[in-house]
Amino acid sequence: MRLFVILGSINMAIAISMGAFGAHGLAGQVTEKMLTTWNTGAEYHLIHALALVVVGLLLGKASGASPLLATGGWLLFAGIVLFSGSLYTLVLTNISNLGMITPFGGVSFVIGWLIIALAAGKKAIG
Repeated sequence: MRLFVILGSINMAIAISMGAFGAHGLAGQVTEKMLTTWNTGAEYHLIHALALVVVGLLLGKASGASPLLATGGWLLFAGIVLFSGSLYTLVLTNISNLGMITPFGGVSFVIGWLIIALAAGKKAIG
């Protein structure tokens, strides 16, 4: 499914930009703790953006259970938005309540990876 390759590639560009912004634009502007929070968001963003590209490539080879694989990909994308997005917004706005959203992104990542594993177990991949 080309959509996941496109989403992953765009998110890779965004994640790299966010990492660079954190290193060059936020350094000295926010506390060290907030900079660490930003970097955590960028790191998870980068990892899962790459995973979206891989999901897209695997979907091109997937057989019967490809809907499982696609569901896993959408959950990884939701995780990027909820996890990394909430951390970026928290750092930029200093609204601490946004931290309540972050765990939902983490859960999306975990469930997404488990569904991808299930798809592999059903031989939907490869």
